[in-house]
Amino acid sequence: MNLGEAQQFLREYEREAAEMCFRVKQSQWNFSTNITDANKRRMLEEQALESKLDRLSWRRATSFTWTRLPDSQTRRQLNILVTQTRAGLPDNEFNELQQVISEMKDIYSRARVCPYHNRMNNYCDLALEPDLTRALAHTRDYEEQLHLWKAWRDSVGPPIRSFRDAGQQERSLYEDEEFESHIDEVWATVAPLYRQLHTYVRRRLIQQYGSQRVRPDGPIPAHLLGNMWAQNWKNLADIVLPYPGKQSVDVTPEMLRQGYTPLRMFQLAEEFYTSMGMNPMPPEFWHHSMLEKPLGRDVVCRASAWDFCNHNDYRIKQCTEVTMEDLQTIHHEMAHIQYYLQYANQPLLFRDGANPGFHEAVGAMIELSVITPRHLQRIGLLNNITDEYGEMTNTNETNINFLLTMALDKVAYLPFAYVVDQWRWRLFSEEWKVEEMNSRWWDLRMRHQGIIPPIPRSENDFDPAAKYHVVADMPYIRYFVSLILQFQLHESLCQAAGHFGPLHTCDIYRSREAGRLLSEILSMGSSRSWSEIIHVMTKGRTDKLDSRPLLEYFQPLAMWLSVQNRDEKIVGWATNNEDSAGLKVEAPHSHQT
Repeated sequence: MNLGEAQQFLREYEREAAEMCFRVKQSQWNFSTNITDANKRRMLEEQALESKLDRLSWRRATSFTWTRLPDSQTRRQLNILVTQTRAGLPDNEFNELQQVISEMKDIYSRARVCPYHNRMNNYCDLALEPDLTRALAHTRDYEEQLHLWKAWRDSVGPPIRSFRDAGQQERSLYEDEEFESHIDEVWATVAPLYRQLHTYVRRRLIQQYGSQRVRPDGPIPAHLLGNMWAQNWKNLADIVLPYPGKQSVDVTPEMLRQGYTPLRMFQLAEEFYTSMGMNPMPPEFWHHSMLEKPLGRDVVCRASAWDFCNHNDYRIKQCTEVTMEDLQTIHHEMAHIQYYLQYANQPLLFRDGANPGFHEAVGAMIELSVITPRHLQRIGLLNNITDEYGEMTNTNETNINFLLTMALDKVAYLPFAYVVDQWRWRLFSEEWKVEEMNSRWWDLRMRHQGIIPPIPRSENDFDPAAKYHVVADMPYIRYFVSLILQFQLHESLCQAAGHFGPLHTCDIYRSREAGRLLSEILSMGSSRSWSEIIHVMTKGRTDKLDSRPLLEYFQPLAMWLSVQNRDEKIVGWATNNEDSAGLKVEAPHSHQT
């Protein structure tokens, strides 16, 4: 078959797939904004039709000897169709996989647990969101934390453990044959900062709970970190912030005082982007988006951005409340809309992030500007700004509080984002046996995260299933990539904006130069390899993931932590047989991590 036939096929695919995409997105939107059985049935019907089109398109695409076609863009589109989908599985395996994932997701969504203070009655209806998440964030009762942690895993792990995950690796999406080793190298460069943070937080937890519950040189029990998966430690701020008397940068009270509404918050976010010369939201956005939780019907409140694949319909769904956290989320979700708008003129197969972590990195990068005291002052939400906010020097107490709060969110997340797919990849390659997958999970978490289960675990448990992405067969390494990449993006745009001073004080608001560079990066979508796009983004300095900007951002905190930890016997953690006893894995008597 010749190039002309391949291009004709892609034109036909573009038309059919865009129409199907619109129908599927519309049905998903209708269900998410009005949860009914009828809307769910319609959504599942449309998704089944989309799956059928994907499989037919895959079969047609594989009929071309696409690797020999002379046009690089045609080759790239066919490569995406052929290699970046599960449509190539035999029909029976494909159907089995979809059924297994559906059943696991159903178990996860229906799981409920009993409240700690009322365990003996039958009123066991606490869901993960918001009940368990909120309770773990706020309680400091050791036994209640343990109950919530264990009860959730008991409710989802054993029922799901009987399923075999038939997923395949995500690594091919990164177009890098050495991707896994490159990720390992990046993690090795940021692990020392994580160990400093871990050591400091452990000392504060010992002050809270005592050394009989948290060993002074050991891993941290997983249920004490304010999060069901110990992946984010920001809920520990009341325990670990060193200067509690210093005002935090929370403008929620000021927003309420000024009479902010959800609509005004979205308009403020739009102005962030237009101030940089980027696109305003199209009329359809304001007409169709769900900006507040509606009355009288159930909705999926998790904030999300939507592209309906027709060049004009873009929406955000969010149950907005007037808080600083929701203001950040709006800026983040609107960054996804900006990405959609910028690459709208690309072929459908190129209307995606440059790699699976790029979309998320762009949204998180925007937040790095939005949360700075400088930005909040410029938009009139931090009016009584003082020298300590304005200067944000490398030594002042407010600055350390700010950076430590950021580290509890970003740095604490790095090892968890790293280990989830390390675990899956080794199972998929059969390097590890299915019969030892729970002990292997905890071995990875102890080695890289310094976290141990608070009670003994066995292969009768299946603790990875406590995380939705494992159950739903959603690749996770993209979040590690995003964490590193967002700081590379931030540094590049700050340099374009002519920023001087510490990286964590940069605000790209109102910078047309930063807007031009960001628009150039986003407009390429996935039409070029992400290494090429990073090369453009960094003005040729690198074409790889690079942790240096992240380390520069947190450098003042790293220096402060090293001083705080100077009297510790170990920066990091030592593990012993007692730590490993409940993991059913052979462990050395002691080693420093």
